[in-house]
Amino acid sequence: RLSREVGELKRTAIPAKLNGATGNYNALVAAYPKIDWQKFSKKFVESFKLEHTPLVTQIESHDGYAELFDMLRRINTILINFDQDIWRYVSDGWLKQRPVEGEVGSSTMPHKINPWLFENSEGNLGLANALFAHFSAKLPISRLQRDLSDSTVERSIGVAFGHALIGYEYLLKALERIDVNEPVLRQALSEHPEVLAEAIQTILRREGVAMPYEKLKELTRGKVLMREDLSRFIDELPVSAIIKQELRSLDAMSYVGLAEQLAKR
Repeated sequence: RLSREVGELKRTAIPAKLNGATGNYNALVAAYPKIDWQKFSKKFVESFKLEHTPLVTQIESHDGYAELFDMLRRINTILINFDQDIWRYVSDGWLKQRPVEGEVGSSTMPHKINPWLFENSEGNLGLANALFAHFSAKLPISRLQRDLSDSTVERSIGVAFGHALIGYEYLLKALERIDVNEPVLRQALSEHPEVLAEAIQTILRREGVAMPYEKLKELTRGKVLMREDLSRFIDELPVSAIIKQELRSLDAMSYVGLAEQLAKR
């Protein structure tokens, strides 16, 4: 998701204009009538890697700014989602944070290693997005093509970028300090064999067994399932001994599909 949005961001050029106070080259043509001002304007603007806007009024419309801020807002939203998910994985004990010498864990509970870096990242990205959203909504609007309310808003653009940068830096620091809590994850998988319900019903469909989804739903929905329950269920299925053995060989620990290949790619 980030690669897609960052790719769009890299391909985006900021629009700019050079065509006089009201967009018609009035004073420029009056002073130097022999110059091809449209050609000059395009060449000059594009020399700065900007996108030339040939038709504007007194100001460039800021639609390009709105596009830029919306892209940044989408990027930040993805990262906020990531911050919150990792926070939850840490809270549930699936991920663990490495302690840092001299760091205060909690104001009242010294044993805690709070996920404060993820929290600070989330907070700063949220502040940046609040500003970016206002910029996108406000800047393309200008009364009769020129009121000055945009200029006071533009003074806060740097503030938004500052909060975003802090959010990125906190997230990167936080990611350096987490590890997978493998024993907890193994325990969770061993206690939830129902994760194999998808594989079992798909194999049963392959074998032409009627209503496999309903059979697994009756077995698993709203219940604490043990491996023994799953084994008894397989024993009663109207399939051959070979298929039953195939189903018994399924294991939650190895039921990962192509995850390793996808992650490496």
